[in-house]
Amino acid sequence: MATKYPDARRDETTVDDYHGTKICDPYAWLEDPDDAETIAFVEEQNKLTMPYLEQCAVRPQFHQRLTELYDYPKYSCPYKRGKRYFYFHNQGLQNQEVLYVQDSLAGAATVFFDPNTLSEDGTVALKMGRLSEECEYFAYGLSSSGSDWVTVSFMKADDLTTLPDVLERVKFSCLAWTHDAKGIFYNCYPRQEGKSDGTETTCNINQKLFYHVVGTKQSEDILVAEFPEHPKWHSSVTISDDGRYAVLSITEGCEPVNQLWYCDLQQLADGIAGLLPWVKLVDNFDAQYSYVTNKGTVFTFRSNLNAPRYSVINIDIQKPDRHNWATLIPQHDKDVLGFVSCANQHYLVVNYVHDVKDTLQLCELSTGRLVRELPLDVGTVSAVSCKRTQSELFYKFTSFTTPGVIYHCYLSVSDPQPSVFREVELKGIKQDEYEINQVFYPSKDGTKIPMFLVHAKGLKKDASHPVFLYGYGGFEASIQPYYNVSYLLYVRHLGGILAVANIRGGGEYGLTWYKAGTLGNKQNCFDDFQCAAEYLVQEKYTTAGRIAINGASNGGLLVAACVNQRPDLFGCAVAEVGVMDMLKFHKFTIGHAWTTDYGCSDDPEQFKWLIKYSPLHNVPQPPYSGPPYPAILLLTADHDDRVVPLHTLKYCAALQHGVGSSSVQRQPLLVRVDTRSGHGAGKPTTKAILEDTHIFAFIAETLGLSWID
Repeated sequence: MATKYPDARRDETTVDDYHGTKICDPYAWLEDPDDAETIAFVEEQNKLTMPYLEQCAVRPQFHQRLTELYDYPKYSCPYKRGKRYFYFHNQGLQNQEVLYVQDSLAGAATVFFDPNTLSEDGTVALKMGRLSEECEYFAYGLSSSGSDWVTVSFMKADDLTTLPDVLERVKFSCLAWTHDAKGIFYNCYPRQEGKSDGTETTCNINQKLFYHVVGTKQSEDILVAEFPEHPKWHSSVTISDDGRYAVLSITEGCEPVNQLWYCDLQQLADGIAGLLPWVKLVDNFDAQYSYVTNKGTVFTFRSNLNAPRYSVINIDIQKPDRHNWATLIPQHDKDVLGFVSCANQHYLVVNYVHDVKDTLQLCELSTGRLVRELPLDVGTVSAVSCKRTQSELFYKFTSFTTPGVIYHCYLSVSDPQPSVFREVELKGIKQDEYEINQVFYPSKDGTKIPMFLVHAKGLKKDASHPVFLYGYGGFEASIQPYYNVSYLLYVRHLGGILAVANIRGGGEYGLTWYKAGTLGNKQNCFDDFQCAAEYLVQEKYTTAGRIAINGASNGGLLVAACVNQRPDLFGCAVAEVGVMDMLKFHKFTIGHAWTTDYGCSDDPEQFKWLIKYSPLHNVPQPPYSGPPYPAILLLTADHDDRVVPLHTLKYCAALQHGVGSSSVQRQPLLVRVDTRSGHGAGKPTTKAILEDTHIFAFIAETLGLSWID
């Protein structure tokens, strides 16, 4: 049955000129979130979507089972500050995880900070938190309703007394205590016209770096770095392990490159009193340098300088010329050097990514020599906790069927042996019922793309199984095995196959893999994803009409672009908080930072790339008589100030007008607009469970899947 969609006014007079090409933007009015017409549009869409989602046949069972299986204890790696240990813990269904403290690993744990007490519905989240070096103070940043805006407050770590200090207009910020605990470096934006609550679309530029002295007002904070000639620059300070240096990393977008400046804090006669005398060790954007540690003036960095799979280098800041730089750990022949941390004075904890799976090594800091491999199953190191000044190492392992095993290792002994510190016992999920495989399939240009498949043991390849195909493909983000209860429910109770395609644009094989999916190569991402679906059909796992595709943010763009290009290849598509208007994304909030991945329509050549795949601009015009589109569920939220809702709203209006009006279109084209919610980070458990329930109930309804007990 065809769906009747709300009427959305088309203003054909709104036309933009891109280098001589005129592009009509009939739904530009949806860019104003406070306009009465936009508010009415959202209300009408939700009135159509929410009843549909609520009446989906498997919704009650999925919600009940997901709630039951989500109710398991979740723990972070402990970390040590001063003489005490801290860790995050969620008993199961708490909306936000709670920070605990204990005097020893075997000692009783008490609540140190509980965000759940700050709001009835769990929409106030702890976005960032930093304890000072010797555990005198805790600086913590709270966000409301999922917005990227953060308000930083302070408390004493011994008696939990709240201090009057408050820092506002903080966003995309570092938090770095000086070792004397007198103050903290942080970033904030200048005041702007209009509101700043996460529902605005105003461009975020001219970020500045300040130093806040504990016990003073924000108006008295010391400006230590600003870049008036470069309004799009971001900066972030790390205090060196010895407390002597402030190391400043400057980026201009999301490309893995940065400038590297430093300041010797010991040489400041008057302390931190104004703009700091920064020394520019690297003053270009040719490569990335991430601080690992330093011994005196010799600094150790993880870098991609002439090393697309990353290496570890040493730079003596007293001999800063590049010919004096030394390679400590050269790049691997195939594997990507993921992260590097210093521990117990003379060790480096080194992670490598081998075909999207993690390995972990202990190496000598002085020589880079391998000391030992640390044992790992097939999966992902989701967290590591260690410090140069401490002898203990914690690391957390996860996989598609393992929520988390935390290992503990004393590095002060001659032969360090990790042991299991904490392992969660799962109720209701039997790991031996699932089979995990990794396959490599050819993309359109012949490149072999890795893909993980999770399904029931002994699955027959008879083309009958529904598939949930997930992808991202951008910003050098690697999609490694991770635990998701909803995925396991889809496999167990809806008879499905989970497929995670590690398409180009991610960082799975380093810079070369990333760059092969950016800028003028962005179409490779879409080809890789479509070829994943074709492979699953060819190998008789499924048929096109039983494939549901999903992605969020850059992955939402992926899903929408692929549906436009190959509507016949999918039965259902769920695009969450997607970037849909590729001609205007750079004009809103932090969108300008993504031009390093996408390009920008202000540039004539880049406009030609973008117009070819921009989801909003490639929806067919009526009358549409091509292949029917799959069922589509779009998701966005009113406080998403990362990818603002206007992307999804404009795309939805165009989709319902162009495809929804067609006599061949039987499947629904719907949008779900959440309230008091943002891009995803800090989302309360109750909202996350309901959202996943709606997504998988929609997939089951539109693919005709029944609940299997």
